[in-house]
Amino acid sequence: MHAPRTGSVIRRSKLVPALVALTALAFVTGCASNKSNTGTYSPASGKHSVSPGSNLARAEVSKWAKSYERDRSNRNAILGYSNALSQNGQIEQSMAVLRAGVISHQKDREIASAYGKILAMNGRFDEALNVLKRAQRPDMPDWKIMSAEAAIYDQTGNHEKARRLYKQALKIAPDDPSLLNNLGLSYLLSNKLPDAEYTLRRATSLPGADSRVRQNLALVLGIQGKFDEAVEVATSELDPRQAQANIAYLRTMMQNRQRG
Repeated sequence: MHAPRTGSVIRRSKLVPALVALTALAFVTGCASNKSNTGTYSPASGKHSVSPGSNLARAEVSKWAKSYERDRSNRNAILGYSNALSQNGQIEQSMAVLRAGVISHQKDREIASAYGKILAMNGRFDEALNVLKRAQRPDMPDWKIMSAEAAIYDQTGNHEKARRLYKQALKIAPDDPSLLNNLGLSYLLSNKLPDAEYTLRRATSLPGADSRVRQNLALVLGIQGKFDEAVEVATSELDPRQAQANIAYLRTMMQNRQRG
């Protein structure tokens, strides 16, 4: 599934500052599954993110808090409330809800996976990996847990291991756009830009691909100097104000590349 390796590869010393700067802009739309400094990982749950502090985010917290208060052992309430808290930036509280959920539902892989992801968000990578590995079953592997584990390996610099896991997960869910998105970001972290572009293009062509995937493709295109196409992709579904922010970032990135 690799694209032909053509063109020059950007040195990591130039790539990383651009990726770090990008987290302040709208290419990163927020995702509860990671705290990476590049692009945006897609959650395997298929849930869309909302802006912390927004009316929608606070309404979700209020709605799920009532369900959780009625029955703190209800798995749907645990997952819904923890996700709403995380989306609203209440990470410590979300972690506490999931920690209690893991204790009360020791064999529930979805709760364990969510707990592992939020531990990783807080940089507790070893603990997160332990939780995810305990939740996984070798005889019936869960591709969502594989994806969460792979994202942690990417964040700790073990990109080859991460990609092996993503590719194993793709054997179970071969056309899942969230998996392809995360694999594309793994290539990006290793400066394998043609592979990243190829993989993200494939992800954007699939049903269910959301804005995160398209914004990550725009990022990869921009880094490679394909400015016009990057702008077209980045602004295709954003409000005008956000689109202008993305265009401004891409222009700055291109100017810096030309000076470098």
